[in-house]
Amino acid sequence: MSRLVTRALLAILVLWSVAGCGYTLQGDLPSHLKTVSVPVFKNRSNEAGAESTITAGVINAFTTNGRLRVVPLDQADSVLEGEITAYNVQSLTYDSKLNLRSYQLTVSMDVRFRDLKRSELLWQQNGLTEQVAFDVAGQVSDTISREEGAVKQAALEIGRKVVGHAVDRF
Repeated sequence: MSRLVTRALLAILVLWSVAGCGYTLQGDLPSHLKTVSVPVFKNRSNEAGAESTITAGVINAFTTNGRLRVVPLDQADSVLEGEITAYNVQSLTYDSKLNLRSYQLTVSMDVRFRDLKRSELLWQQNGLTEQVAFDVAGQVSDTISREEGAVKQAALEIGRKVVGHAVDRF
C-alpha cells in the first residue's frame, strides 16, 4: 500500500511540475502571425550564388515546419530578412602523404525577423554560423559538386536554426 501511495504522489508531483513550468509546444510566436515572406538574402561574401541556395534552405525549413505559410512580401504578416556575411572553405584533413582529404565550409549570416502588422522587430541575430565538412573527391569536378552539396546542407541547418528562433522559441 505504501508503494502505491508513493507512486501516486510521485505521479501527481511530476504532472504538477510539468503543468506549472510554463512549457508549451506553441512557442511564443504572436498569434496574429500566420504568414512570412523570405526575400532573397543579401550576399556580402565573396561566393556568388550562395544567397540563392541559403534562402531556398530557409524557405524549405519554414514550409516543412508549417507554423508560418511562406508568401510574397505584399501578403505577409512577418518577414525574415538576412544577409550572408561570410562564406569560407578551409582545408580540414590530410592523408599520410599530405594530400588534402576534406574541407570545412563555414557560412555566417545576420538575420532579422519582423512583425509587419505591428511594425516590430521580434528578434535579430548577428553571426549565425553553420559549419559543414565535405570530402575531397578524386577529380576537381567531383570536389566542386561535393562543395555544392555542403552548401545545401549548411542552408538546411541554417534554415532549421532560423525557423527555430522564429516560431519555436520557449
